[in-house]
Amino acid sequence: MNVPSNFENLIEVATNLDLYQKLVKQLNKDFLYANIDLDFDEDILPSSLKLLLHETVYKLVQENFAEYLNLLYIIDVPEHQIKALDGTDTLDMSEQVAFLILKREWQKVWFRSKYS
Repeated sequence: MNVPSNFENLIEVATNLDLYQKLVKQLNKDFLYANIDLDFDEDILPSSLKLLLHETVYKLVQENFAEYLNLLYIIDVPEHQIKALDGTDTLDMSEQVAFLILKREWQKVWFRSKYS
């Protein structure tokens, strides 16, 4: 599996493989498991998805760090990738975390599609 290196590549690959809606469903499922009140519409534009996810991660880091950690655990974002981020700028870090979340969710969707 070739993991996309940025948001645009990830969305392009997901769209080309007709898996974008499944990616959104997976995000909704894991946010529900994490007990975070966020439900993306399945037809959400990629730019809106990126913005809403970034904003949500930023708010969680600022206001409810325990829920943020729980979300990362449920989604199964690798701890070493989170630790490798520069946390001096919370806004920038939350954007990078949002991409890591999308990347991990993409891996789940891709593997399920490929091997089911």
